Amino acid sequence: MVLSKRERILALATLLVLGALVANSLILDPLFTKRRQTADERVELEAQVAEAQNTFDRRGLLERKWKAVLAEGMRSDTDAESRVTKALNEWSRATRLTLTSIKPERTVGDKGMSEITFVVAGRGSLESVASFLYQVETAELPVKVTTMQLGSTSESGDSMSLQLRLSTIYFGTSTASSGKTTQSKPAEAENEESMF
Repeated sequence: MVLSKRERILALATLLVLGALVANSLILDPLFTKRRQTADERVELEAQVAEAQNTFDRRGLLERKWKAVLAEGMRSDTDAESRVTKALNEWSRATRLTLTSIKPERTVGDKGMSEITFVVAGRGSLESVASFLYQVETAELPVKVTTMQLGSTSESGDSMSLQLRLSTIYFGTSTASSGKTTQSKPAEAENEESMF
């Protein structure tokens, strides 16, 4: 059977279209899919590298802060208690939060470090409570909020009550709770290195 010129052109066009579809499904689609996956993986890996770099940068900053805390040193329970109590009173004055009570509770830790927990109660507006919490969270002192309870007598937030348990650490042992003396500086340096 002899094909006319027109039939040969249609047959050739059909073969080219079918060839293009096969090439598209077997070569181009997998290639573009792989390229998209590679681009997604690259973005994810770049994010991981940025996060790792941020961690290294934060490590340097936190080491400097830690060394500053050690240099300033809260070397005894009375020093730690007075510094945190003073800071709490300053923060409450600055934020207009009325503190109704501050009760320290001492606990003895290991590796030369001990902990004091402060039970703090106060009253004020929602704004003053938020400002006070911000002061606590951004403090240079080694304090952290372990528990927090908020209450309100009005829906407008004019009168809020706040109860916090704050924790701070200090070096040495409690003179009130045990007869041991504080450790010497070389022992503290060893404890500091073992913590890293």
